[in-house]
Amino acid sequence: MMTIGIFPFGQPVQEIVQTNRSHKQVFVLGVYASAVHARWIGIDNKTKEYVMDQEIKLFVYPVKDLAKAKALFSKLLGVAPYADASYYVGFRVGEQEIGLDPNRHSRGMMGPIGYWEVADIKKSLQSLLDAGAQLHQAVTDVGGGKLIALVKDADGNILGLMQLP
Repeated sequence: MMTIGIFPFGQPVQEIVQTNRSHKQVFVLGVYASAVHARWIGIDNKTKEYVMDQEIKLFVYPVKDLAKAKALFSKLLGVAPYADASYYVGFRVGEQEIGLDPNRHSRGMMGPIGYWEVADIKKSLQSLLDAGAQLHQAVTDVGGGKLIALVKDADGNILGLMQLP
């Protein structure tokens, strides 16, 4: 492997060559807190590449008891929620948002979901679908013009996209 650059956190970026060039759903080169980099051979037998270099700005946790979770996260984060409704409680710490959603369990989501902030959610969603992801939730306006979408990777992990108004 050849070093081709340095990530912002100091680790080397190394080139990885896909030797088996038969059609794959996706060949992930790296997943980081601030980027996803994938390269794959498309059905047309051409190399395709996608870099989503936006940050994960939101983590949403499914909770069963919103009041207990709100008390715990208030202590953990050291801040009061900025949004406090029966369907969602949100905290902001710096530029990071932590959300509590009492309806996620009923939709089959058992763990937290990270949402990458993107400039064009439809374009980013289509790129992930083209790379082999499966649509889990189409683009949805969750209020105030904030758009979210969810996809599943080949292992069933749910990944979120978020576009701010």
